Amino acid sequence: MIQVLLFARIQEEVGADRVEADVAGKSIKELKRWMEDRYEVPSLARTMTAVNEEFAGDEEVINEGDTVAFIPPVSGG
Repeated sequence: MIQVLLFARIQEEVGADRVEADVAGKSIKELKRWMEDRYEVPSLARTMTAVNEEFAGDEEVINEGDTVAFIPPVSGG
């Protein structure tokens, strides 16, 4: 299992600040697709991702025990 940390609008849409996912061995891109399908969140394509507190690209593979964070773009003034 991996821990998925959620922030801002993603956290609000899912209704939790974290979820667990059994996606070890899959890519970040596959995890995003899983999140979109399972929690019916809008596209995560523009969402920044960190794995174990290091920014990661969509092709990075997730390992058992990793912590993944989804950080949506922020706007404001």
